[in-house]
Order: sequence, then C-alpha cells, then structure tokens
Amino acid sequence: MSLLKSCQYPAVFTLLVLLTTANLSAQSVAFRAPAYPLVTVDPYFSIWSMTDTLNAEDTKHWTLRPYPISAYIRVDGIVYRLMGGKESRKIAPAMQQSCKMSATATTYTFSCGGVSTELIFRSPLLLDQPDILSRPVNYVNFSVRSADKRVHNVQLFFSASSHIGIDLEGQESEWSQGDAGNMHWLRTGSTAQRILGKKGDDVRIDWGYFYLVAKDKASFNVGNKDLALKVFAEKGMLEMPRTSSPTEQISNKIYHLSMAYDLEAVDNKKVEKQVLLAYDDIHSINYFGEKLNAWWRRDGKISFENMLEKAATEYPVIQENCLKFDKELYKSALKAGNESYARLCILAYRQCIAAHKLVAAPDGTPLFFSKENFSNGSIATVDVTYPSAPLFLAYNTMYLKGMLEPIFYYAESGRWEKMMAPHDVGTYPSANGQTYPHDMPVEECGNMILLTAAVCAVDGNADYAKKHWAMLSQWVQFLETEGLDPKDQLCTDDFAGRLARNANLSLKAILGIAAYARMAEMLGETEKATKYKAMATDFAKKWQEMAADGDHYMLAFGQPGTWSQKYNLVWDKLFGFELFPSAVYEKEVAWYKKVQQKYGLPLDSRKTYTKSDWILWSAVLADDKKDFLALMEPVYLFATESPSRVPLGDWHETLDGKHIGMQARSVVGGYFMKMLVVKKRMRVK
Repeated sequence: MSLLKSCQYPAVFTLLVLLTTANLSAQSVAFRAPAYPLVTVDPYFSIWSMTDTLNAEDTKHWTLRPYPISAYIRVDGIVYRLMGGKESRKIAPAMQQSCKMSATATTYTFSCGGVSTELIFRSPLLLDQPDILSRPVNYVNFSVRSADKRVHNVQLFFSASSHIGIDLEGQESEWSQGDAGNMHWLRTGSTAQRILGKKGDDVRIDWGYFYLVAKDKASFNVGNKDLALKVFAEKGMLEMPRTSSPTEQISNKIYHLSMAYDLEAVDNKKVEKQVLLAYDDIHSINYFGEKLNAWWRRDGKISFENMLEKAATEYPVIQENCLKFDKELYKSALKAGNESYARLCILAYRQCIAAHKLVAAPDGTPLFFSKENFSNGSIATVDVTYPSAPLFLAYNTMYLKGMLEPIFYYAESGRWEKMMAPHDVGTYPSANGQTYPHDMPVEECGNMILLTAAVCAVDGNADYAKKHWAMLSQWVQFLETEGLDPKDQLCTDDFAGRLARNANLSLKAILGIAAYARMAEMLGETEKATKYKAMATDFAKKWQEMAADGDHYMLAFGQPGTWSQKYNLVWDKLFGFELFPSAVYEKEVAWYKKVQQKYGLPLDSRKTYTKSDWILWSAVLADDKKDFLALMEPVYLFATESPSRVPLGDWHETLDGKHIGMQARSVVGGYFMKMLVVKKRMRVK
C-alpha cells in the first residue's frame, strides 16, 4: 500500500419493479460524498460523478480522466439536462431534488417542465452471486411521471463518449452496432485492440469494447453529441448518420454513442425505462503468461451478447436481491454503529469490490485480483488485501481466498525464490511476478498467516490452511526470528518511510504467531500449536514492557514520547487469544481520543496525516460503543466535508480533510471491521 511505490496518483427498455418511497428510504440515504459511484464494475470500467449535482460537470473515471456519460429529458418540446456538463447549446439543467445512496445504487431525483424524473445507477455487486457480480454490466433506470397532474409529451436522451474505450485522447477508435435478442447495441473501442497490452497505475483500458444497449424501438446516433442534441430538441428522436459501412466507422476523434426513446404521453403514472452499460474486455488478467477470462465467461460457453440478454431478462430478480441486500447491510451497519457508520459502509461497499477483478484460474479456481489505485498499480498486493479483508470476511470468504491464492501460487511454484512472503504478483493487469522493488518480511508474512487463519475461523475448519501448510510454516519462521523486535524495514505504512523496532509491526508478528498456533491446533498438530502459543504468550508480555510509555504505548521500542495506532492489535480481540489484558486496549483508546484531530486520529506521532481504514480498525479496540463512535465520527466528517472531490481517499490530512494521494482503493473494505465483530463471523471475546 505504497507511496514509496509511486506517490501519484439499447439500453434495454423494460418495465421495472416500482420502488415505493418507503421501500427506498429503508436502505437508501442522502448524504454528501466526496464522489458518487455511478458505474462500478472493476478498476477499468468505473464512472463517477465528482460533484453534488449530477448535471454540474462531466462524469469521470476514478483516475479523473474524462469518461462522459450524459442524459437529457425533453418535456413538451423543451430539453433539460439531467446528467453531464454543459454543452455548446444552451440547455437548462433540470433541478436536482435529491441524491441518495445504498450499497448497490445511487439514486437522483429531478424536477423540470412539470415532470418528476428519477435516475437510478445500479451495480449488482452481490457477494453471494459471483456470476452476477462478475458481469461487466451496470443498469441506468429512468422513471418519469407528471408532477402537476397534467399530461406531458416526454422523450429521453442518453449518450456515452468514445473516451470509455480508449486510454488517452488521440488513440484511434472505431464503432459498430448490432443486435442481442430484442435489444440493439452500439459499441466503441480502440482500433489497435492490443489485449492486455498495457499495465500501470494511471492507465485506462484500451482494448475490448464499451457497449450502450437499448431496446430496438429506440433511435440512435453516432457522432457529435451537440448535433445529435439539436436533432433531439427538434424531433424528439435521433437519426443514424449515413456511412459507407452501416456497421462500422473508424475515427481518431472523440465521438458519442447516443440513443433516444419516446415515452409519449406521461401522466401521474410512472413510466420506467432502462439503459444497460457494459464492457467486454475479452481477456481480463495476464496470469504468469496465461490470459484469464472474467468469472462469468470462465467456461467459454456464453457469448457477450447472450450475457447481455441474461442481464436484461434477469433484472427484476436482480433488483429484488439488491434491494434486500441494501436493506440488510444498512440495518447491520446501523446496529454496529450509528447512521454515520452506516453511511460510511454504504460509501465503501461498491468502491472496495470494484477495485478488484474476479476471474477464473486455468484450473477453475476463483481469483480476485486487486489493483493498487494511485499508490503504484500493483496487482494482488498482500498489504492491500489485508485492510480490505473485513468486508469479505463479513460476507463471503471465497473472495478473500481468491485474493490470497495468487500469492500462494507464486510462492509455491518456485517463481518466487525468497523465503519471506512476496508483496505482490505484478502490475495490474499483468500478474507475472513481483514488481515492487522492496520487500516487507514481517509485514507480508504476518498478513498472509493472519488472513489465512481468519478464513479458517469464519469457515469453521482449517481446510484452506492445510492446502498451504508448508508455506505458512515457512513464513511463521520469519515471525519467530524477526517479529518481536523488527529490524529496519518497510511495513504497509511505507509512505511514512522505513522504521526499526516498530511496535505495531511487532504486534502483527505476535498475533500472526498466535494465529499459526490456532491453525495448527485445528489441524491436530499439537506440538506446533503448543510451541507457538507459548511463544506468542511470551512475546506479548515482553511487548508490554518494551512498548510502555506511561499513558500509552510507543511508536517504536526505545523511543519514549512517541505513539502510533496499534490497529494490528484488533486480531487479539477477533480471535479471542487474550494475549493482551483489557488494560492495554483501554489505555490505547483513551490516548487516541486525546490526540485525535477534527478529521481523524493521526497515524502516529510523526505527522498529522492518517489512514482512515486503520482508524476504523483502531476504533474496534474500544469495548464501549461510545468510544468506537468517538473515533469513527471524524472519519465520517472527513468523507462528507473533504474539499478533495475524488472517490474516497484512504490517506488524508486530519487537520483540513484533504486527501493526499490514494483514492478509489479497495482498502476501505476495512471500514467493515466493526461489522465483522457484530456479525460474530469470528470468535470474539
């Protein structure tokens, strides 16, 4: 999770299930976000609104490059802008009345020309349904009704830029059109089609094809959006330009795929339509020389067009499942914390999952690859998996296993020749071996052992540990010899620089040793269990003496007057090891409350910046819910007041709330640590 690494940073129209206000408010809440998720599929297919009103500015990729999608409504011959930035024609913006978010959706309501319009952006990221979660399809649902009891003549216009199929403006691209069942689609992509040809951090996909899908009754246009809008304003429909080839056109300029639909007479009864936005990446990950497919197409038996048909046909059931899940998550988060905590979980949910790609290994094993967004672009980074793990431990360990498996494979295959655990397996989307130039011996060994033990605790058996027992046994030796008093080295907080005798890193080693002992016990290896349990107990006693500094514990042994968040201590509580007395927790929590700033608890005494994921871990050390809320609330304040309009950043300044460099990362899955505790998925003291 590394700043040393590089400090930078048609629409299918179908009748939908009507959402009642009561049903929506049960799981969808209004609050100001630093950025609003609209399309969240994977690190490449990702579109956000960076402003509080959807029609104030063009939408963007999480890297802040333009990814414009726009929507307009024509009411009784007058056109209003629902979504997107200002166009060359002077079109009045619709009045946005609200914006609400749930775990799987962002919902906007507008008023204009005597009608009320609702736009719902739905990302069906259902962790218990990997086939649906892995489909590169998001839904945009329109709902229009009269607001003044009069009948209005209404048309809708939706447009998407060819930016979405290329990395940088100026790349040559092409478009084509076709049918999928009773649907019609337009698509755009680069002409070169160098599949998996690029890797890096500030990089967007430039292979495969972006699809705009609509029912065949819609009208279409490909070309200049302003010209298409002029035709729409005059006629309420679009016209496809004449070309030498009716199915393909090549251009090196940015153009738009547009569609329009005539709702005709709209009265008090809602008229609902739908747009599908999809991306066919063809192949998703380069895994040690093999091109892996997304999970949904793992057997190669379904075409992209057939998948689109299924996605459209199954939407009513998908929506029902999303609404049910949204309600469950909101209720659980509310119980675990309060309204602010529930909102943080809602904000983190789609971002965390969509910073990954779910694919099938050559043997069919699910692999869930993370990308280090704006912290160097590494793929399957162990110390990014570590903070994001609570979300997946709380809902489905399959995904956490899918994050760990590439690291185990890399180490066990002999491609990784060092004795300690690797940091990553490459640079996204190329997983061909570690590219980060620095090792983190105690950090990554501890992470892999603790996360494997957590999987076993949730699953209720040690089958996963047994599969990788030889490697786990090798890595625990690093913790045994190097963990109690770590030498000068990097840890997951490497943007803060190297540090010797790191007290929090020592905690990771101690609890990693205890976790190994727990797995050995589950596997019936009594001798190892006894040895490492005794070792962890002894190390824990020594730690308390070495780290003590009056009313708190030091940042590093031998450095009185320093302090740090001891977020690694949370595993003692989760596993119920009881290596540390409650007085240790109480002392640290009291100190955190004393030194925290307006926008959160600093990471340690060296700087005033922080990592919000670690704050949510540290807050779980509190037994009193009031103390948990006292540490959590400043993070919510940061999320809702930060002047940095980017997808949620996890590294920010606690004095002014400005994000520092990392954004849209999976580590916000760490916000679910309290949910994991409340759900009692693991043994908790």
